[in-house]
Amino acid sequence: MEKYGQISITIGTLGIVIALMGVFPGIVGLEATEGIGVLQVLVMLAGFSILFSSAYVFVKQTFYPGLPTTLSQDIGLRLTLTGLLIAAAAGLADVLGFGSHPSTAASRPLLGRLQVMGFIGSLLLASAGVMIFALFGPHPSKEESPKGETIPPNGENG
Repeated sequence: MEKYGQISITIGTLGIVIALMGVFPGIVGLEATEGIGVLQVLVMLAGFSILFSSAYVFVKQTFYPGLPTTLSQDIGLRLTLTGLLIAAAAGLADVLGFGSHPSTAASRPLLGRLQVMGFIGSLLLASAGVMIFALFGPHPSKEESPKGETIPPNGENG
């Protein structure tokens, strides 16, 4: 189980690096143009998707190995996926045709203030989904007493 934790942390770090490359393309030597382009939004979305996926693998394999997921964990997972979907819609609104600055032959798509707020807010929503998944996991079926003895779930000895 340790291997899953280590691998997911490594993949999560890769996701952070990819997201940072999308936000700051000058890190890897790419020439940054004015504004934020479609490719940058796609790279940021890919980085955050990798980061959230590895966070789920880490939580599941480290905190709840072999245990079934609860309803609240399923809600947290769906909340994260919804946040990523809203982030994609907000970041690519002009390209998809429902933004306030549709692209024409003479202009590029513009990532406006409302789109940025929607993008960041939806990533915060996705982060809340990961936290819900981590905090509301299943409880073990057997409780341990302070002395380390195993107590059956119904409280009877023997």
